[in-house]
Amino acid sequence: MIDWMAFLVVLVSALVGAAVVVSAYSLGVRLLTVSGRTPIVTPAEFTDAITIMSPTEAAHAAKRAAKAAKKSPLSAGQKQAAFVGAIACFVLSGFAVLFGIYLIVPALHGG
Repeated sequence: MIDWMAFLVVLVSALVGAAVVVSAYSLGVRLLTVSGRTPIVTPAEFTDAITIMSPTEAAHAAKRAAKAAKKSPLSAGQKQAAFVGAIACFVLSGFAVLFGIYLIVPALHGG
């Protein structure tokens, strides 16, 4: 027989856990961008693969990010606070993932 309450608890905890990880990470990326440290990924070239961004497009993206950072209405203290908040969000996201792994792997907690 299926224990539907246990199934519901697992479902709700999985949805809440996923929402926490995704929300913390996305808020961290947003705060990182607000702080003037836009994460730009340089183009990678793979053998027999399509390059997503050309080096020229990457240079233009970096130039736009630098220009946007100069236009920011935030003070230096506010940018520093946003950066610290971004790091805190990334740490929270990482701890949530590690806690989920801890709960799943029974050898870690003697289960």
